[in-house]
Amino acid sequence: MGIISKIASGGGQHTTDEYLDLDVEGIETSRGDVGMNVRIATISEQQDVVAIKDAVYDGDLVIADITRHTTKDSTMEHIVDSLRQVAEEVDGDIAQKGDDQIIIAPTGVGVAREKLN
Repeated sequence: MGIISKIASGGGQHTTDEYLDLDVEGIETSRGDVGMNVRIATISEQQDVVAIKDAVYDGDLVIADITRHTTKDSTMEHIVDSLRQVAEEVDGDIAQKGDDQIIIAPTGVGVAREKLN
């Protein structure tokens, strides 16, 4: 399974050991002035939303795994409302991918609703 599949799959717990730094010849990588990070999160309970909010306020894009909840769960409705409010406050975007992931984007970043292929 490729790294993009692992990020997008939403299945199971992921650790930092599963993410590899790719050494691509001819491409300089700079860790200095990164404008935005892509963060991965799992929402198991309402408290998990705090770290996600902080990341979005700091300008990071968050992909959150919500497989522990159903989209009709009242807790999930409160979580989505809370995250939607954050996206609105920072003039960002929020979208749900299937029943297993929510993408919360910071200021100036939109989430395309169409697949590339």
